[in-house]
Amino acid sequence: MRTISIGAQGFEFLRENDCFYVDKTDFIREWWEYKDIVTLITRPRRFGKTLNMDTLNCFFSNKYADRADLFEGLNIWKEEKYRKLQGTYPVIFLSFASVKETKFEAAAHRIMDLICNLYEQYDFLLDSDQLSETRKEKYRQRCRKIEESTVADSLNFLSEMLQLHFSRRVIILLDEYDTPLQEAYVSGYWEEMVAFIRSLFNAAFKTNTHLERAIMTGITRVSKESIFSDLNNLEVVTTTSEKYATAFGFTEEEVFASMEEFGLANQKELVKKWYDGFTFGDVTDIYNPWSITKYLDKKRFAPYWANTSSNSLIGLLIRHGEIEVKQTMENLLHGGFVETMIDEEIIFKQLDSDDDAIWSLMMASGYLKIIDITEEPETFRRTYRLTLTNLEVKIMFEDLIADWFAAPEIPYNRFLRAMQTANLREMNIYMNEILLEMVSSFDTTKRPSEKLHPERFYHGLVLGLMATERKYEVRSNGESGYGRYDITMVPKDTAREKDKNLPSFVIEFKLFNPDAPDYEKTLEDTARRALEQIEEKAYDTAILSRGITKEQIYHYGFGFEGKKVYIGMDR
Repeated sequence: MRTISIGAQGFEFLRENDCFYVDKTDFIREWWEYKDIVTLITRPRRFGKTLNMDTLNCFFSNKYADRADLFEGLNIWKEEKYRKLQGTYPVIFLSFASVKETKFEAAAHRIMDLICNLYEQYDFLLDSDQLSETRKEKYRQRCRKIEESTVADSLNFLSEMLQLHFSRRVIILLDEYDTPLQEAYVSGYWEEMVAFIRSLFNAAFKTNTHLERAIMTGITRVSKESIFSDLNNLEVVTTTSEKYATAFGFTEEEVFASMEEFGLANQKELVKKWYDGFTFGDVTDIYNPWSITKYLDKKRFAPYWANTSSNSLIGLLIRHGEIEVKQTMENLLHGGFVETMIDEEIIFKQLDSDDDAIWSLMMASGYLKIIDITEEPETFRRTYRLTLTNLEVKIMFEDLIADWFAAPEIPYNRFLRAMQTANLREMNIYMNEILLEMVSSFDTTKRPSEKLHPERFYHGLVLGLMATERKYEVRSNGESGYGRYDITMVPKDTAREKDKNLPSFVIEFKLFNPDAPDYEKTLEDTARRALEQIEEKAYDTAILSRGITKEQIYHYGFGFEGKKVYIGMDR
């Protein structure tokens, strides 16, 4: 049985140490025979992009000309044509994975330092008889420091030097090309980074006459208008493309064979529930390789993939999205789906103004999977039905939402306990404390407060509070009686002895209106009107139909104005 090396992304290390490795070398042949000049491949994080790029480097780079042993016994080594191709090209291999600075200047200098390090790796060029002294001096300067004035053509110039020395055009491999762009969006320097990356890519991938072929990998396909406007030789392969469908991630056959090797064959159904669900092209039942590898090593189920990243961008968009986004997330967490059109070219500017764009980003990132596609017969526009990918992703989002309301200085859990015990005084105290703490943080970053609908803000805030209570099923804007309630909260399992007497709740929100009739002069009046609406519209109907008695249902009416709220109760 092979050793599992956690975190090893180097092909050479895995092969030399006989570590667990799923053979993906067919990808080498597939890519080479397509003959695309520049290829962009997008896959979710931790799906083997870096390992595949390192495998390409070990196969093509002339640094590994004497390392045929790394590929013996693998699929690519079955054909003599590829045995002769191994180790015959100069390769530039670069990763932007570490470019996560919060300021543009720091990010730009980080990229320049990475390129400077590349130059140092090829300092043998300074002794080449094929290069002029003028070129060598230019190279020495860039070995010392890449400047802003020279960074744009830095990869182009390095390609030229390598071609002159080896008399062969170069292969460029760029891993995680979009990391600096995502960080730029989150940190607020998007425009500057786009201009920086665009000029670098134009020189490296379009006007580079010394280029044989290139591959870029990332999580998202950033819009062509943003950074690829000058590249007319770009082949884009996304998660819906048929190309390379099995090259990234593990197929079910590969997963089950690995489980046999490690004595875990009796856990196949649970593994499917936890880690299956990804679809690339027409290939279903793709598994996340990081989670599978960790599971094989630890021999227990846990959200391994979900815990490898802060998920900062997705979390930001959900947390600051309109109430419809929060309601859709609530529905997804309850096993529901979202129907939407998908734009695989992520235009980050749209994320500020188009809440539907988040579903495209979540699909590209692997958090949502396609369960159905409807195509209009004349326009061929597609509508996708999406749901959470698997149990691991569901747990990740439950924990993410809980973390938002877990700050020790804000008494969220006490608020829920007060609500469940009908402690109205404590509910009012705690909710007003929460508002003082939370309004500004929910109301900043991407959307100025004047653009928010007050009702939606309060609805989203309380909905988030409810979502941390896992004994309950939380619904919003559902039909019941003669209308749509704001929020209901019903015990998930009333058959359990300890849960059968838990109360249920109907919550209605009202915004204080100074122009309202005389009977609504205070927030208390507004809360009373909310309670009256619950009765008038018979919002209890859906709860009563589940066998829950009227005596077990609490009504809460929220009247609010700015950072002030008053909560009334009725039973």
